[in-house]
Parts: sequence; structure tokens; C-alpha cells
Amino acid sequence: MKSKLFRMGWLGLSVLALCATASAQKRIDRNERRELRADRQEIRADTRDIRSDRRDIRHDVNERNSDIRELRQDRREGASQAELRADRREINADTGDIRSDRHDVRRDLRDRRGDVRDLRSDRRDARQN
Repeated sequence: MKSKLFRMGWLGLSVLALCATASAQKRIDRNERRELRADRQEIRADTRDIRSDRRDIRHDVNERNSDIRELRQDRREGASQAELRADRREINADTGDIRSDRHDVRRDLRDRRGDVRDLRSDRRDARQN
């Protein structure tokens, strides 16, 4: 009997504590909630873009490595100087494109990090107000 009362009392206290913490949290008004949701969706979209850009860079790097292998093969087979020169130009152009793409991804990551920081700050401010 004492055990049953103790369990019921413990359950009642747990429910009371849960209700108290739930009611103690401040409600975020509708407009602020909408803005925070839009910010989260924008961050998710940025994350997807960064992932797809990284995928594209990996694909470009694989193509460039393939071009380098072909250049070496052509050099072994004794291809013409004009063909080798064209292959080297293509590889150099691909290298520059990959480098600029990586730079863009780093800049996008930096911007996304700032957006996440701003979202957390806005959420904190909305809860305090």
C-alpha cells in the first residue's frame, strides 16, 4: 500500500513538474515564429546547395584526373604537340574552375555559419521577450 501511494505521489509530482516547466516557457508570437521558420528553411536550402556544389566539385576533380591520365597516355603514345598543348590548356582551365568553386563553397559555408548564429540569437531573443 505504501509503495502504491509512493508511486502515485511520484507520478503526480512528475506531472506537476512537467506542467510547470511547460508553462514557464515563454510563447513566441506568430510573426516571430514565422520569421524563424523562414530562416530555418533558408539555412536548409543553403545546406542542400553546399552539398550539391561539393558533389559537383568532386565530379569535376574526377574529370580533371581523367584528363590528366589521358594527357600522360597521349604523351606516351607520341601525340602531336598541338594536341598536347590543347589538353594542358583544358586541364589548367579546369584547375582554375575547381579552385574558384572551392572558394565559393567556403564563402557559402561562412555565410551559412553566420546565418545559423543569427538564428540562434534571434530565437534566444524571442524567448526572452
